[in-house]
Amino acid sequence: MASHGRKNVHGKTGVRFKTGWTATREKAMQRNVVTELILYEKITVTSGVTKDLITNIDHLITLAKKDSVANRREAARLLRNEKNDENVKAINKLFKVLGPRYKDRKGGYTHKYKCVSRRGDGAKRVIVAFVK
Repeated sequence: MASHGRKNVHGKTGVRFKTGWTATREKAMQRNVVTELILYEKITVTSGVTKDLITNIDHLITLAKKDSVANRREAARLLRNEKNDENVKAINKLFKVLGPRYKDRKGGYTHKYKCVSRRGDGAKRVIVAFVK
């Protein structure tokens, strides 16, 4: 039978609840990385982030090929969730610059380049950039 009193202590039932990396944090991190890639067109991330990043960017570029209100709202749902100038800049750049640039391309809007490992913990890093 689980104890009902002390939760975060070692004992009869062990540590029951740990704070950790939640889905909300993952979603927020993805939004930040996608927005930064749109604004700067090149970003350095760890190798674990790249798969979701490229999937999200491909979806956004496909939306940006056709400029409509519904597509802008869908893109705003995936970008950084702040109502400041940076979010507006990212959406405008997506639909005014990146969408027309890749109008004739059917996919593969980004390239991945392996980079040197991070100095502190040795994490593998990747440079993700848009195809010219």
